[in-house]
Amino acid sequence: MIVSTALIIWKALMCLTGSESPVVVVLSGSMEPGFKRGDILFLHMSEAPFRAGEIVVYNVEGKQIPIVHRVIEVHEQENSGKVYILTKGDANPADDRSLYAYGQNWLKPQQIMGRAVGFVPYAGWVTIIMTEKPIIKYILVGALGLLVITSKD
Repeated sequence: MIVSTALIIWKALMCLTGSESPVVVVLSGSMEPGFKRGDILFLHMSEAPFRAGEIVVYNVEGKQIPIVHRVIEVHEQENSGKVYILTKGDANPADDRSLYAYGQNWLKPQQIMGRAVGFVPYAGWVTIIMTEKPIIKYILVGALGLLVITSKD
């Protein structure tokens, strides 16, 4: 029942925010000092044009983990209306072209998962710890399973 409720809440958030992943955890220090490792970001995807300065989360072909970085340049082709986006981590010395797929110099709007609209500092550390130290995840799941088995209701 708990899993079903969590899934329903997640799907509802997806519908409300227009983002395939309405909540993400910052996994690196590339956005410091604005966002620190372990911060939870809330995302929203709208039809508004992208602007330099916005914090976006994007997917790169061939990589599983989305990246949280700032839009530094937006290029729109006048004849076709196509939009191309360049990003950079605040703490990084160079733009993200080296992170994009091989031969790709710009992001397409379809690669953007959402814009950051809010955050909770350090609340994502639980996720980071469980990812980096799987034994803790197994202990936690085992403890919860034991709790379910031994409960009388």
